Amino acid sequence: MSKILIIEDEPAIRRVLVKILSEEDKSHEMHEAENGIEGINKIKKESYDLIISDIKMPKVDGIEVLDSTQQFISSCD
Repeated sequence: MSKILIIEDEPAIRRVLVKILSEEDKSHEMHEAENGIEGINKIKKESYDLIISDIKMPKVDGIEVLDSTQQFISSCD
C-alpha cells in the first residue's frame, strides 16, 4: 500500500485530487495537508511514497516544502 500526501491550500482541488487517486487504486492511503506548514510537519512525522504539492501557497510555498523535505531527509541519513 502506497502512502500519498496531497498538499493543497484550495479545499476543492485537494478533494478532487484525493478522489481521483483513491478511485484509481483503492490501496492508496491518502493523507492531506491544507498548507505548506502542515505538510512539512506531516513529512517529519511519517514517510510517504509520493508527495503532491501546490506551488503557490501562502506562508510556505511548494518550493519551500521541497527544500525543507530535502533538508530533513539529508539530516536523517
